Amino acid sequence: MTNGQMDTFEYALLRAVPDIERGECVNVGVLLYCRHREHLDARTALDVDRVRMLDAGADLDAVRDAVEAWERAVRGEGPAAVLSPGERFRWLTAPRSTVLQPGPVHTGLTADPDAEIERLVARLVRPT
Repeated sequence: MTNGQMDTFEYALLRAVPDIERGECVNVGVLLYCRHREHLDARTALDVDRVRMLDAGADLDAVRDAVEAWERAVRGEGPAAVLSPGERFRWLTAPRSTVLQPGPVHTGLTADPDAEIERLVARLVRPT
């Protein structure tokens, strides 16, 4: 349910990088933060066939574990429990050289962060 008020939001793609040296990636999720609403969420959709196209020997368990760790951090579980939603967003979007990496942060306006993240996942993560 929305109140019709438009608020700014920030989002970043979550990218699986099965072979760090090659640097090729597959979008596996979206991380969205709306400061005004203190709203932080992630939606993921890991397509193992697309990951295998980049690296036939990819460690899919490591990719799944990394995605699950990000989801726990978004929910504020584990070490991330002491961080505010904004701090968690900044921590998760910091550059890193791991099997799961954030893309650049983008901004927009939305009246419904939940609908916005679903739109972004459908457009940027799920194959067409």
